[in-house]
Amino acid sequence: MRQGLTAIGLTTFDVVARPIDVLPESEATLLIDAVACAPAGTAGGSAFVAARLGLDARLISAVGDDLVGRFVRLALEEGGVDTALLETLPGKRTSTTILAVDSEGRRPNFHALGAGGLARIRPEAKAAVRASKFLHYAGVGGRHLDGGAGEALLRQARDAGVVTTCDLISPGPSARAELERLLPWVDYFMPSAAEARALTGLNDLREAGETFRRMGARACIIKNGRDGSIALIDGGRIDTPAFAITPIDTTSCGDAFCAGFIAALDEDWPAPEALRFATATAALVAQGLATLGRLDSFAATRAAMLEMTCREPAP
Repeated sequence: MRQGLTAIGLTTFDVVARPIDVLPESEATLLIDAVACAPAGTAGGSAFVAARLGLDARLISAVGDDLVGRFVRLALEEGGVDTALLETLPGKRTSTTILAVDSEGRRPNFHALGAGGLARIRPEAKAAVRASKFLHYAGVGGRHLDGGAGEALLRQARDAGVVTTCDLISPGPSARAELERLLPWVDYFMPSAAEARALTGLNDLREAGETFRRMGARACIIKNGRDGSIALIDGGRIDTPAFAITPIDTTSCGDAFCAGFIAALDEDWPAPEALRFATATAALVAQGLATLGRLDSFAATRAAMLEMTCREPAP
């Protein structure tokens, strides 16, 4: 019996500090409220959140053989993520991002490239995917995944009856062509509003979503931050409002949304309720620092979903 989630793609190490409203010109020390560190990335972050929500989560990705890579592996394992397929690449550093979150929640960031984009598909990875209930493909732009390897993995997963989801890191020049290959094998494509507009050139999100469906995706869910989400599923449209919260750090909200949606599907929730749960997951993450924020468990997230009020739509 297939069970759990396998995520493949980017894994990073995030260092989040808040509030940083200005960088001092001198070498003076400024006191801030908090600093947090956590595994992150479209694959690593989603697997980390999914495990916190109670899913059996496995990660296919890569870290470097540095101290940061050892910390990422330890944190993932302590968080319940199976790291047997997380490669350590000799001579490589671990992809790392420093995020300076200001008092308004804005988050300029500084990223050092590393091993995170070098995930590859080994035979044992294929076996793990076929044994999974869900495959979260977050490797668009990956050096060893684009051009056919990712497509083959998604095709094999779908043929095996695995539910496939797909998210983006950042839509580079080749992303549209890669999505043309991938989307016919994707059940739920989940880009952000900014990514959807960049990839299609369309401002209207419904039209953008329909474009992705014509490219082959069975369903498209567009994450739109404080304006909630738009989902095109089974020929209909579901608009899910965001919750009225005061965000502290929105760094991993997109990855949390994806993991929350998958966790709700694992409980056989219908799409409208799964979308509300995904929104609640992202809202709890946004109210704290780094990948997990204030996220505690599936039960606590379900309770928060029922207690929080929805944000009023913009006029």
